[in-house]
Amino acid sequence: MYSLGEGSGLFLLAFLAGLQIAAEGRGTLPCKPGFSEDVYKVVLPDITEKGQPLFNVRFFDCGRDGLVRLECSNPNDFRIEADGVIYAVRSFQHSTLSTLNLLITATDTTTQQQWVTQVRLMPSTRTVAVPPVMSKDLKEIAFPSRNTASQLKRMKRDWVIPPINVPENSRGPFPLELVRIRSDHDKNRSLRYSVTGPGADQPPTGIFIIDPISGELSVNNPLDREHIPTFHLRAHAVDLNGNQVENPIDIVINVIDMNDNRPEFTHQIWNGTVPEGSKPGTFVMTVTSVDKDDPRTGNGMLRYKILSQNPESPTSNMFTINNKTGGIITVAAGLDREKVPQYTLIIQATDMEGNPVYGLSNTATAVIRVTDVNDNPPEFAAETFFGEVPENRVNVIVANLTVTDKDQPNTQAWNAVYKITGGDPTGRFSVPTDPTTNEGLVTVVKPIDYEISRTYVLMVEARNEVPLARGIHSPRQSTATVSIRVIDVNESPYFEPNPKLIKLEEGVMSEATLTTFTAQDPDRFMQQSIRYSKLSDPANWLRIDPNTGRITTIAVLDRESPFVRNNLYNATFLASDNGVPPASGTGTLQIYLLDINDNAPKVFPQEAEICEKPEPNAINITALDGDLNPNAGPFAFELAHRPSDVRRNWTITRISGDYAQVSLKIGFLESGIYEIPIIITDSGNLPMSNTSYLRVKVCQCDINGDCTDQQHIIAAGLGTGAIISILLCIIILLILVLLFVVWMKRRDKERQAKQLLIDPEDDVRDNILKYDEEGGGEEDQDYDLSQLQQPDTIEPDAIKPVGIRRLDERPLHPEPQYPMRSAAPHPGDIGDFINEGLKAADNDPTAPPYDSLLVFDYEGSSSTAGSLSSLNSSSSGGDQDYDYLNDWGPRFRKLADMYGGSDD
Repeated sequence: MYSLGEGSGLFLLAFLAGLQIAAEGRGTLPCKPGFSEDVYKVVLPDITEKGQPLFNVRFFDCGRDGLVRLECSNPNDFRIEADGVIYAVRSFQHSTLSTLNLLITATDTTTQQQWVTQVRLMPSTRTVAVPPVMSKDLKEIAFPSRNTASQLKRMKRDWVIPPINVPENSRGPFPLELVRIRSDHDKNRSLRYSVTGPGADQPPTGIFIIDPISGELSVNNPLDREHIPTFHLRAHAVDLNGNQVENPIDIVINVIDMNDNRPEFTHQIWNGTVPEGSKPGTFVMTVTSVDKDDPRTGNGMLRYKILSQNPESPTSNMFTINNKTGGIITVAAGLDREKVPQYTLIIQATDMEGNPVYGLSNTATAVIRVTDVNDNPPEFAAETFFGEVPENRVNVIVANLTVTDKDQPNTQAWNAVYKITGGDPTGRFSVPTDPTTNEGLVTVVKPIDYEISRTYVLMVEARNEVPLARGIHSPRQSTATVSIRVIDVNESPYFEPNPKLIKLEEGVMSEATLTTFTAQDPDRFMQQSIRYSKLSDPANWLRIDPNTGRITTIAVLDRESPFVRNNLYNATFLASDNGVPPASGTGTLQIYLLDINDNAPKVFPQEAEICEKPEPNAINITALDGDLNPNAGPFAFELAHRPSDVRRNWTITRISGDYAQVSLKIGFLESGIYEIPIIITDSGNLPMSNTSYLRVKVCQCDINGDCTDQQHIIAAGLGTGAIISILLCIIILLILVLLFVVWMKRRDKERQAKQLLIDPEDDVRDNILKYDEEGGGEEDQDYDLSQLQQPDTIEPDAIKPVGIRRLDERPLHPEPQYPMRSAAPHPGDIGDFINEGLKAADNDPTAPPYDSLLVFDYEGSSSTAGSLSSLNSSSSGGDQDYDYLNDWGPRFRKLADMYGGSDD
């Protein structure tokens, strides 16, 4: 601990550097970098001036000159120089302050390694020296003497302080004095003692305390070895000014172990397995426990034992345990899973080497499961099993074989495998295993014929998937007999052979017998009859006798028929018995037809083209014959003698046995279609000849030898179907045009059928309508029909206003004033009214003729006027000049003639 005197501006070096020499006879310790102290305690004056040196820390750099950087944790109040001297950055007073802690860090700038020490700054206190009260029987530890001549000189310890042993769990009273620390310097002056380290001023703090005056070191609390087994403290001695008067000494306090902890098993329940039938000495499992006490003493030395075994079968000592390691092994034979599948052991662990009086104990449970081995073979539940199956049935289960096995279910030692050892030489049965029930399923895998064997007796053996354990043999119960009865059923008749092949020459006539195609009934033990019928006969050539199966023809057999493929004709027949239920079978008759010369050859191709002037121009032809060689080619080609111009115009040349060439014999032949009769004869025995026609088209050709006429184009570009389609379209179009014309004619007749009120010769409207002049649109329909109404009922305001005309009217003259007639008491006045209106219309050159005529379209109801035929409109205005109508065009020329009074 450092202390600064009041007003002193210098700081005394607290610790000496260098290597300490151990006891005599020991070598020099290697240099270890670090601070000289882990904790520095410095007593500061009441008032500290700015820039005042306070204390110094010593760092052993072990040759790292200039490479270690020192830093302070509180740079606002203190700063540290490279030599380890710490200065005050500001002035402050410490008397009222509590203890301050600084951390000084040394960092190697090269390796970045760090070392940290703690500096505890305490304010100075005025203490009155009081002679300590010393315990007379307390062991004293004296500071070793040192040479004060030079502080830098190596010191030599004259003795080593032995460790202090303190029992754990002490009951006190506390504080309990352990030892007294004293210095020889306390005879001349008053000293103060202190201890540092974990348990004193470092966590856990407060366990050890020291009287600063008497130096008595005491323990303040019970110790627990399992928590901290050893404490390392350092004792210090300083004067009243805080100056260190002795080198610190190390004090080691060992906590003596007491048996205060029971053994603890790592698991409360231990699980192990052992195969059944294991021999004595078979390892089972290992149990372990731990004790927190010192294992180097009896407090932590454990011993194991088995307290109990459940069940105690076949003996109570089936297992034993190694008392030191906890390993469990078997010590007796007789482990049988089928009798005892599991054992439960109570295991005890005791410390003090198993001393039952002083040792502490604890228990755990060991559960040992006896695993299964195949020591029990499967055994059949009966010696003989029975079953039955209909004949010809497959994949049918005949019988279920039940077995028992004492081994653990659903394991390889329990799963059964069945094998047929006798009674099935042809392999018609198999015995798979039902995975759920472990039963054997006797199954038919090949058809069984009742007529061959009515019963089967099988020998079946049952085994497990894994072999039996050594020394275990299969008993007689692992083999059983299976008796199977076959049930007779009505089987289908069958044709033999099927298909049946016969060879015949084609041309066989009808009602000829070909063969007998019969079927056999496999049911030899049933009295049944068979009937035959035809099932398939594509060409309808054959007939079969229903009783005998005799096959006859009903038509001529032709090899060239489309139903014959590769000279074979196939027909299918059905054979049915009268069993219950009836059964039937089919058979195929194949007729191989041998070729005969029954087909005359024909020319091919049948159509060809040739130019008018062949240069050269010939046609290659061949022959088609439905027969086969030698009834076909080679062929002989010859031109017919008639008509006579054939041989005059054409010639035929034989190229080979199958080809010939037809060419023009003359230099020019007019374009057209010519049919050339050619006689072709085949090479069959009794050869056949035929005259067939070659249709040749002679046409004009271009320089390339191709036809150029229109007929060629049509023939080459369009087929017959296309030409017919075009003709149909033309006919349909003509019909549509004809219908449209008829409809227009009918419409004109309907229009002409409308009768006018005047003579057709004088009907101006008809004449005008013939010129297709419809006037000025809808304004022509704005007629004043009120003029034709009954004079008695006409209203004066309903008369057509003056000045209204069509848009196409020519207003050359002022419109005349038509007569206005008021209501008259007698309807006979309508005649006078019409006469006046007619005069006004005749004198109105601007009114169209049909407009004026429409005035007469309505004569009124119940008119008493005479016939209008007596009125001569032309006479009333004959003196008027209508020559200007000729200037209006040809459509008004007839009006000019009518009103002009011409003879026409």
